[in-house]
Amino acid sequence: QVQLVESGGGLVQAGGSLRLSCAASGRFFSRYVMGWFRQAPGKERELVARSAWSGGTTYYAESVKGRFTISTDNAKNTVYLQMNSLKPDDTAVYYCAAARNFYRLEYASSYDYWGQGTQVTVSS
Repeated sequence: QVQLVESGGGLVQAGGSLRLSCAASGRFFSRYVMGWFRQAPGKERELVARSAWSGGTTYYAESVKGRFTISTDNAKNTVYLQMNSLKPDDTAVYYCAAARNFYRLEYASSYDYWGQGTQVTVSS
């Protein structure tokens, strides 16, 4: 079993920054792929960024490329999402997720464990 707990959300003005954290615990989570998703009201949950826990190839949605950075800290068992140059369109609940298998990682259904979500609101 893997437990994921997000933190770091909040209210920020457009152009500002936030760093989300996802503290992970449980067996074998270091072998998983970690993803950050977001879901805005009335919209489907979408993948924002993902990375293998050990690093290596990362993926970013086109809408956040150059602004968001996913990173992992093995010593702290924590995954981060650094969000810069935030826009009102980034407003959503952000979720951390872990996948045991390395396929179809663009789909939320491929992830086995989820955090409770943290609200990010960007004002114009």
